[in-house]
Amino acid sequence: MDTETPSARNKTVLITGSTQGLGRHVALDLAGKGATLLLHGRDRGRLDQVAAEVRATAPDVPVRTYLADLADLDQVLAMAARILDAESRLDILVNNVAIGFGTDRTRREVSHQGHELRFAVNYLAPCLLTRELLPLLTASSPARVVNVASIGQAPIDFDDVMLERGYGGVDAYCRSKLAMIMSTFDLAAELVDSRVTVNALHPAHLMDTPGVRESGLTPDVGIDEGVRPTVRLITDPALETVTGKYFEQFTESPAHEQAYDSTARTRLAALTRSLLA
Repeated sequence: MDTETPSARNKTVLITGSTQGLGRHVALDLAGKGATLLLHGRDRGRLDQVAAEVRATAPDVPVRTYLADLADLDQVLAMAARILDAESRLDILVNNVAIGFGTDRTRREVSHQGHELRFAVNYLAPCLLTRELLPLLTASSPARVVNVASIGQAPIDFDDVMLERGYGGVDAYCRSKLAMIMSTFDLAAELVDSRVTVNALHPAHLMDTPGVRESGLTPDVGIDEGVRPTVRLITDPALETVTGKYFEQFTESPAHEQAYDSTARTRLAALTRSLLA
């Protein structure tokens, strides 16, 4: 199929986790297409470095940076407040930040608020950030939310959501990504009349990223394999009204069966509201 994507000129795009891996390469690609870039990272040095790299690639492209550790929901709220105060529009939010399996897959970690770390960073943080930025996205509509999920999905055990029993890093990661897809479907339905679309995708299998290598896995493909389908969801005019979908690269695909379980989605939504309250 033709995977060429159009210009992103006059579009303001926020990319979380933009200092390395997929986020960094998506930022560089969009810089070449003329997008105004809002880059997020949790390390000031790496954030400044990627901003300089983008400016070197596309000197005329506006680039602004936002520092926050998404393992702390208070920092998520503070970053959202800064964005709402400083930015006049937001056309696309790319929820890309993620923590992988971990170098020690048996070691359970927790966020600043005490939630299981992968569930917190890969799911709760993007949920909260999206909710907080919805007024700006809606005011900028047509707008898009692109959630970077994974083909690796595992059902949520609502009796042990935070994996306090028999923890495994792979399971934690896969549950967090399924939760992201479930919330994608719910938010898309909620926003169906708002001209804000919400979609999730698996960008590519085992890209050559720091996260993959740090998890002890052997990369299968280069990062460009994931950049192209991600940028397509961001820019393709043919997808302007497509919402509530899960894509494996360029193809709309079925997610894990729990994503279509209305009872499970209702339980997850109630739990999420409680945890973010």
